[in-house]
Amino acid sequence: MNDLDRYLEAATRDNTRRSYRAGIEHFEVEWGGFLPATAEGVARYLAAYAGTLSINTLKLRLSAIAQWHSSQGFADPTKAPMVRKVFKGIRALHPVQEKQAQPLQLHHLEQVIDWLDIQAQQAAARGDHSVVLRCRRDSALILLGFWRGFRSDELCRLHVEHVQAVSGSGITMYLPRSKSDRDNLGSTVQTPALQRLCPVQAYIEWINCSALVRGPVFRAVDRWGHLGEEGLHANSVIPLLRQALARAGIPAAQYTSHSLRRGFANWAHRSGWDLKSLMSYVGWKDIKSAMRYIEASPFVSFEKTNEGIRQISSINKPLL
Repeated sequence: MNDLDRYLEAATRDNTRRSYRAGIEHFEVEWGGFLPATAEGVARYLAAYAGTLSINTLKLRLSAIAQWHSSQGFADPTKAPMVRKVFKGIRALHPVQEKQAQPLQLHHLEQVIDWLDIQAQQAAARGDHSVVLRCRRDSALILLGFWRGFRSDELCRLHVEHVQAVSGSGITMYLPRSKSDRDNLGSTVQTPALQRLCPVQAYIEWINCSALVRGPVFRAVDRWGHLGEEGLHANSVIPLLRQALARAGIPAAQYTSHSLRRGFANWAHRSGWDLKSLMSYVGWKDIKSAMRYIEASPFVSFEKTNEGIRQISSINKPLL
């Protein structure tokens, strides 16, 4: 691969590339479509799978087809009025409620962290270093994910050399890229130390226990206590979280890695954070993204003004 190809590939995220490849393969091989495609061909493709594929999957397929035509210098057939109209009709005839991760509640966060801490202490007493490592890793990952509102890929991209943690003070982390950082400019985020459920102390304990000095923060741990060289994959965060919750006695099937982000957003909202501050802290660029993570209240709503976003009462709260 030459330098030009390497930089072009780096401009597109791995997950996006895989989704695009899968989308093009489905269009060509599974359905038997031809590239370059016509608007009529794309419309017939959508109609063929409208009852079997979700709206989001169809949107990904359209994005893949659009990207292929753009990269090859052809006109994009997905922008044609016929395709847009067919897609609008599919939405009307196959409405689907958007699925959202269940927010992790603070008492469940406390329950799982207490369980991990007890397990780590018991494992240390019997000399089981591998269990100690996994418990300390999981505690740090869950607490950082919750209190910083991290996505799973952001947690997995953290590198030791990009993190500065001071016990009793706070933690500063540099993210070279993230989903909301479209231009890959990087961002530096901070989180303060807390009296309990502290992400700073959990991170320090994990680093001291693992003796990591560089490279990915969160890695696999084998049965003998050996750390992997590579960082955890983003897809591994969900089973890791569910396993920890289940072992702590918490029903875990309803939770995903987004449960940490949604859990913090709901905690902050209930604790009186204004929406503008929450959006700035978590990294949301628009109000629609933020409101998808916050459980709606029947008594409170928000509006966008020239001065920013302000909270308004939608109806009078009844006396109890």
